[in-house]
Amino acid sequence: MKHLFKALAEFQQEVPVIHKTTEGYGYTYADLPAIFEVINPLLKKHGLGFTQLMESKSIKTIVFHVESGETLESNTDIPQNVSLAKMNEFQVLGSAITYIRRYSLSSALGLVTDKDTDAGGEQVKPAKPKAKEETDNRLWITEEVLNRAIVKIQSGHPEGKESIQKTFKMRPEQLKKLQES
Repeated sequence: MKHLFKALAEFQQEVPVIHKTTEGYGYTYADLPAIFEVINPLLKKHGLGFTQLMESKSIKTIVFHVESGETLESNTDIPQNVSLAKMNEFQVLGSAITYIRRYSLSSALGLVTDKDTDAGGEQVKPAKPKAKEETDNRLWITEEVLNRAIVKIQSGHPEGKESIQKTFKMRPEQLKKLQES
């Protein structure tokens, strides 16, 4: 397998990210012709080829090294009893075969496509950090509580201004009143 693996590694170093430019229903994907357009010249350059055969209820993807005859194979089952809106069973089968061909070939060759939104499922994006104000779990201080705190601070109570600020959220005028006390 050394010839196949060497050629495949060289191919992978050269193949670019394949951008998803075909529009689906709320998602984009790289269709087979777009993938073939990118990979075929590079496969030829590195002495590689592939074929995809239907076997009963699966697609067999075979990547081969032309000169040595070494092969890498994988089988992917075709989902059964699937229905898609406005498609008859033959259209669903055709769609499934094309989908599996695209992904099993991409997997076998180590292809990378950009933003993954296939099957309408947008990748979950990490939540943006919320502003400090939105993540602040402190309660807002009332005027009554602020006034009592100021009296305690002025009478030498050990809880100082910093402690009150850490415990409560304050409007600017309340903060000013506390600082001036």
